[in-house]
Amino acid sequence: MQSYFIRAPNVVSVTIQRREVIAGIVSAAAAGLAGCVALGGDSDRPAISGETLTLTTTTSTYDTGLLEELNAPFEERYGVTVATVSQGTGAAIESGRSGDSDVVMVHARSQEDAFIEEGYAINRRDLMFNDFIIIGDSDDPAEISGTADAVEAFTQIADSESTFVSRGDNSGTHTQELEIWDETGLEDVNFGEWYQEAGQGMGDVITQTGQSQGYTLSDRGTYLSMSNETDLEIHVEGPVEGGSELLANPYGIFAINPAVHENVNYDLAMAYIGFITSLEGEKIIEEYTVEGEQLFFPEAIAAEPNFRQYVPEQWDGSNNG
Repeated sequence: MQSYFIRAPNVVSVTIQRREVIAGIVSAAAAGLAGCVALGGDSDRPAISGETLTLTTTTSTYDTGLLEELNAPFEERYGVTVATVSQGTGAAIESGRSGDSDVVMVHARSQEDAFIEEGYAINRRDLMFNDFIIIGDSDDPAEISGTADAVEAFTQIADSESTFVSRGDNSGTHTQELEIWDETGLEDVNFGEWYQEAGQGMGDVITQTGQSQGYTLSDRGTYLSMSNETDLEIHVEGPVEGGSELLANPYGIFAINPAVHENVNYDLAMAYIGFITSLEGEKIIEEYTVEGEQLFFPEAIAAEPNFRQYVPEQWDGSNNG
């Protein structure tokens, strides 16, 4: 398998002339096509053979090793290469905005929705979920261990001015962290020396948190994949273990709109979306474990499909005539 780290390019914002057709493209029928593209057999390689797909994604999907398991059979089936750009959600989306990505896999629905509304992203699919957890030093200076409410835990961390290490990188995790701080209502909280912005990926932040004997918000998958490298403990659980629903962590995937960037490899992007949301792809996600722990839970295929996955969560169709 060939997978690569690629340094994120400089991003230049693109101004789009909004077209009514863009809203129409984001539809269940179009997204359903993704599931059909990948159904070809192994005997006849499709026209996309020999090409390269650029995937921008979160550090969590790369650091946990999941992408290696997903990309290898896709590359073998289609005779292609997946070039993986491991970034935070914000940077992954910005690469798509500048046309330097073919397909984007991230976990910040608010950022995804804005990207769809701007016309850059099409054919979004729900992919999988895990959850966020609040982890920290075993001494637990803010006394949050066992707290069921993430907002209350953050409030206690701020009140005690215990060290908190933030991703500080516009990632999906950072976006969720900021939403929790907003929920605390602590508008006058003094984010002083106790609040540290790392500007790093999740793995590096977990390491820094351990060194500073503080707290951080982490996705469960990255934490479990580093369980042998850190002494940090889970103090506040997410919904996977019956904890706060505010800590839910859904992942989505979408193609970059070829009507905006003609250079993107749209056919290969759709084949990839089709593969990882297929029964085979979902099985790989479900069976991927570290130290016996399942890291991600597939949700692309369900008895009761969520048709709202294809459009921004607040979209009601009124702007479509």
